[in-house]
Amino acid sequence: MEQNYPAYRAIRMDTWPRREHFAYYRRQIRCGYSLTVRMDVTKLAAFAKTQHLHFFPCFLYAASRTVNQMDEMKMMLTPEGGVGIWKVSHPNFTIFHEDDKTFSDVWMQYQPDFSAFYQEYLDVMRKYGNRHGMKARENQPINFFCISCVPWLDYTGYFTYTAGEADPALFPILAFGKYTEHNGVCTLPASLTISHAAADGYHSSLFFHQLQENLNQTETW
Repeated sequence: MEQNYPAYRAIRMDTWPRREHFAYYRRQIRCGYSLTVRMDVTKLAAFAKTQHLHFFPCFLYAASRTVNQMDEMKMMLTPEGGVGIWKVSHPNFTIFHEDDKTFSDVWMQYQPDFSAFYQEYLDVMRKYGNRHGMKARENQPINFFCISCVPWLDYTGYFTYTAGEADPALFPILAFGKYTEHNGVCTLPASLTISHAAADGYHSSLFFHQLQENLNQTETW
């Protein structure tokens, strides 16, 4: 392992049930896909309001917790060219600048404990939140996933397209929109974009089910 390379668990290709699927979608049909699902955030919105917290980092925590609970959302290529699973994946999220209507990327360390996660978010925003440019914080770790919010729009579909010959990213790209309330129920659209080599429809379905479970468990945070 390279010096200072983040911790990961190598997959044994000879016993991995998805070894043919991974190879097929990395070598023959190099494709990814995107799914958008409406999530119930009634409990999360109430939790943020009663605890006087910002909604964005609360959803960010639920999403980050979900990613780190699933091997398929932490897949990577090892230095030796094999396939592995990161021990932890850190969120890389976008911040919007009201003054010039641009955004910047910033990353933070994932913390399993909500209070520690929320404080980490506040510390990162205090230090990097007003920095402009694509990358507000340098030295982004290689074990990361992307997440962004479109707070102005309650959308119904989402698709990320990258031109060229590059393979679709193994790490998940997440997005979510603004939440709306109907008859006391708050919902928002959430999207997952990922390489088919990393996850099939079954695993993506598990992701959204697990995300909903985390959104419903704020009393345990």
